[in-house]
Amino acid sequence: VPGPATAPRWDPQPLTYQELQSERTEVPASQLLEETVLSRPGSEDSGCGELVWVGEPVVFGRADSIAGKYGVWMKDPEPVPPFTRETTWRVDAVGTEVRQLFQYEADDQLAQGYPAKVHILPQPLESTGAVVYRGGLFFQPRRSRAVARYDLRGETVTAEREIPGAGYHGQYPYSWGGYTDIDLAVDEMGLWVIYSTEKARGAIVLSKLDPETLEIRRTWETNIRKRGVANSFVICGTLYTVSSYSAANATINFAYNTATGTSRALSIPFENRFRYLSMVDYNPTERQLFAWDSFNMVTYPIRLS
Repeated sequence: VPGPATAPRWDPQPLTYQELQSERTEVPASQLLEETVLSRPGSEDSGCGELVWVGEPVVFGRADSIAGKYGVWMKDPEPVPPFTRETTWRVDAVGTEVRQLFQYEADDQLAQGYPAKVHILPQPLESTGAVVYRGGLFFQPRRSRAVARYDLRGETVTAEREIPGAGYHGQYPYSWGGYTDIDLAVDEMGLWVIYSTEKARGAIVLSKLDPETLEIRRTWETNIRKRGVANSFVICGTLYTVSSYSAANATINFAYNTATGTSRALSIPFENRFRYLSMVDYNPTERQLFAWDSFNMVTYPIRLS
C-alpha cells in the first residue's frame, strides 16, 4: 500500500492523520483472552444467531482523492422519511477538518460519485466510527470523548454526550490508527458504542446507548485488547472483532456475547481485498457488513446460524 510519501502532492492541507503500523505482529489468541463458552444470543424468532460465515467483498464505489483513502459509508437500517433504505451516506475521513457528509439517493449515484446533497457538519468529525440510524448521523466530534447525534432532516445536532472515561484522539484506536478510539455500531437491538478506558486498561468496553438522548443504558467490559484488533461490529448483541486490517486473509477472531458476558476465540475467514481496512459495520436490515478498504466501499454477505 503506498504510504503518505507517495500520495499526490496536490492536496492543499497537511494530512495530519494518524496511521499505526504496529499491527504486523499479531498476538496469539491465548494471550488476549481465555476461551469461554458462548451461548446462543437472542430468541429464535428474531432471525438472530451467531455469525458463521462471511462471503467475498463486493465493491460499490471508489474514492478518487487521497481524502478517501479511508472513511465510512452506510445506509440507515430504520430510515425516516424523506430518506429511504436506498439512501446512502459517506464521509471521506482523511484530513484535519472532516465536516462533509455526502448523501446519495441510490447505489449507482455513489458508484458514479455524484452526491444528491452535501451536508456540512457543525463540528468536525473524528475517526471512521460514525453510523446512520433512525434519521440521525451518530459521530464522535473531533478531539473529544463525546458522541453526537446530527439530525439529517433538521441539519442540526440534537444531542451530544460524553462517554465517561473513554480514551480519544489516539489513546485506544484500532490497530490501524485513524483515531478510531470511539466506534459506533447498530444491530437488531439498537445503538452501541465501542471504546476503551484507562480503568479497562485498553480492553474493549461496549455500551448500549439511547438513540434519542445518548444516555448509556448498560456497559460491558470485555477482555479483548482494542489496539490488538483491526475493527469490530455488533450483530444480535454480540461483538465481533477483525484480526487484521492489512492481511489479505484475515479472520473474524473473537466474539463477546453481551447476553452471557463471555468471549470466545473464532476463526471465520475474512478477506481484505485491497489490504487496508479502516471501517466495518453491520447493517441489520441489509444483513450485510459494510466496509471501507483502501479507497473502496465494499459490502460482505454474511450467514448467521
